[in-house]
Amino acid sequence: MSQKKIFLVVIAISTVSLLLHHGGHLNWPMEAFHLGCPALRSHPAPGLKPKHTNVVFLKTHKTASTTMQNLLFRFAERNNLTVALPVQACSHQFCYPRSFTSHFVHPHTLPPNIITSHMRFSKAELQRLMPNDTIYITILREPGSMFESLFSYYNQYCQSFKRVPNGSLETFLEEPLRYYRPDEKDSMYARNTLTFDLGGDKDRPATDVAYARVFVAEVERVFSLVMIAEYFDESLVLLRHLLSWDLDDILYVKLNMRTPSSKRSLTPGLRAKIRAWNSLDARLYDHFNASLWHRLSALGPACVAREVRLLRRAQERLMRSCFGGRMPLLRSAAQIKNKDLRPWQPSGKVDIVGYDLPVNLSHGFSSQAQELCLKLIMPEVQYTRVLLRSQSLRYRRGYQLRPQQQSHPLQQPARTVLLRHQVHRSQPPPAAAPVPASGTGSTSTSKAVSGTQGQATKQGPKSSQIQSS
Repeated sequence: MSQKKIFLVVIAISTVSLLLHHGGHLNWPMEAFHLGCPALRSHPAPGLKPKHTNVVFLKTHKTASTTMQNLLFRFAERNNLTVALPVQACSHQFCYPRSFTSHFVHPHTLPPNIITSHMRFSKAELQRLMPNDTIYITILREPGSMFESLFSYYNQYCQSFKRVPNGSLETFLEEPLRYYRPDEKDSMYARNTLTFDLGGDKDRPATDVAYARVFVAEVERVFSLVMIAEYFDESLVLLRHLLSWDLDDILYVKLNMRTPSSKRSLTPGLRAKIRAWNSLDARLYDHFNASLWHRLSALGPACVAREVRLLRRAQERLMRSCFGGRMPLLRSAAQIKNKDLRPWQPSGKVDIVGYDLPVNLSHGFSSQAQELCLKLIMPEVQYTRVLLRSQSLRYRRGYQLRPQQQSHPLQQPARTVLLRHQVHRSQPPPAAAPVPASGTGSTSTSKAVSGTQGQATKQGPKSSQIQSS
């Protein structure tokens, strides 16, 4: 047999093997077989390399991070992973704004593979909690639109915003120090919120360039990927390659969005004032926005565009299947019949919208498909409760099976539990105000740990825009 024929036989066998390996994804278009990009040829194809399952996602405020959290929750359940969840006293976040400590983690969710609820970052505490091969990820948003969202969303909770006459953003930005109190409750929403979430000093003067440089360098050293909300789909392409995940693992529906009437457009002058007031956040964003586009360029623009196209097609197919063959309509909380799908409303001035599944979804749908659709659009607070209940059941089963002298539970395969009962006694508290939540839990008292902070520079071309509330 000639060398050419031998080569063709090898190619044919390899193709058949690949098809068999991707048996669960044969409904993808043939374009999916071009996912391997030239810049990544030295790595195995995503379907052949084991998926990375130990992940910390620092959930920052008003950055599309709730959408990302939902994606991670679903990935954990599909792959029988353990998600670290807060103790009862912390509600649905790790006692934010106190610096994270392992004492804030519910004992029924230990040891974890994934952690993704709101916290103030503490590298040392997370390293104690997570496996050594954990990959750290976070997300940033352009400071202008982010601060406008924060001002609107927390206007009734943050004292720095409440004392502004008529709740005027322009008035606040004219003299922010007239209204802002750095040590006041919820002051982290009023200045350099990204910096604070990352463990930094939100009130470090903008003139302290040395501090900013050191902080940015530390963030870059710790986090393997810093996503950008304005380029959410492109960021997911990088995430997929970083973690060796499949296309199905990064499908999402946008969550926790405001209605257009709740938003306001910003003039260039107002945006400049926001960046000046939040100079550390602006440096962070500029630096990691430039970094994102550098990495996308290395991956290859054609490859990135192809994967984004595939992602959007797959999402549209999924949403149409969940919503009766049509794209879902955004609804106000009052219009959503299923209480477990109603998003929390921060105030009467801000309308957070969500989705409601068709009442006849069960017809022709397997229970697994129904659950996927439900979880895809479930708000953060409700999903956290469902996940805690599921993992607590698993913990108890494991506790009953293990020897009495063993002090720590062996982790059993996780099982997803549908939300079968209406458990919401009232609207959940705002993210700024941790209070006891329903569900299984234990309390914890622990003092906050101080952190560090940061800066950066650059902007890429416009592309996919996910609307963050």
